Amino acid sequence: MDSSPGGYRLGEVESPQLLAGQVRVRVVASALNHMDLWLSLGTPKPPVLPMVPGCDAAGVVVAVGEGVEHWEVGDEVVVNPSLACARCSQCLAGRSVFCPQFGILGEHAWGTHAEEVVVGEANLVRRPQGRSWEECASYGLCGLTAYRMLRRARLVAGESVLVTGVGGGVAAAALSIGLKMGADVYVTSRSEAKRQKALALGAAGAFATGEPVPVKVDVVADSTGGPAWDVALAALKKGGRLVSCGGTGGGKVELSLPRLFFSQLELIGSTMGTFSEFEELTSLVAGGLAVSVDSAYRFEQYPVALDKMASAQQFGKLVLLH
Repeated sequence: MDSSPGGYRLGEVESPQLLAGQVRVRVVASALNHMDLWLSLGTPKPPVLPMVPGCDAAGVVVAVGEGVEHWEVGDEVVVNPSLACARCSQCLAGRSVFCPQFGILGEHAWGTHAEEVVVGEANLVRRPQGRSWEECASYGLCGLTAYRMLRRARLVAGESVLVTGVGGGVAAAALSIGLKMGADVYVTSRSEAKRQKALALGAAGAFATGEPVPVKVDVVADSTGGPAWDVALAALKKGGRLVSCGGTGGGKVELSLPRLFFSQLELIGSTMGTFSEFEELTSLVAGGLAVSVDSAYRFEQYPVALDKMASAQQFGKLVLLH
């Protein structure tokens, strides 16, 4: 991308210099996210141009910088898209999401839709054995976001959670993680096909977006915002918790304060996750956590995959094979 707003082009850029503490990874597979669309619209504008998009990747280590202790050439790895310094008091205390340098790969630094990506050694975990390259490239940004959301909402086995807008990356991951946690998971979607897919994956119920939800739940996991909040808040039990990570359906909401305080509801904001949470999520993937991959494309088919994401046709992740 040479401008924002603007389109993407396939071209050559000089490979980033490998600094001390960094690792160069040959990308085998990467996944698309809505961030790729937002950058092209200038919301947000990237800090540098040209910009290489892409938040998620799995690949093979091809070079290590001075001082790198945990990685060697040939290691198969998954990239954590959460950027943090790994040295400040917040990072050392396990709160890297509050690092003053916190950012997202592919938004604040050149990303993974390329032959190679350079990241700090703390941003890598070993590729889970027995999982495909497509799966390993798919759980990074959305899986980490969903995992932290449900942890911050204190979801436990035996409780119920409503996941809005199932089919998107975060929502599909929240469905899988919620089921793994032993919760009853309900979903909403405009698409009947996506509702049926969610039911086949284990959802306890699937309802049309915008219509009243005929159940009461302990937690709502929402990545859509906008008008979805009216239905979501109405679906909460007294003392319920709504956790939000995005506003793809609208960045502003209207809130009934009497509903909030009379029902003693909690509103929780969440985004991305810590280094330790990414390691925990990777352990779940290694243990069999379902990772929803909608379809895979050759790298040169990037425009086709981007158009599919823009039309919201996918259930789960769209993957590029490099």
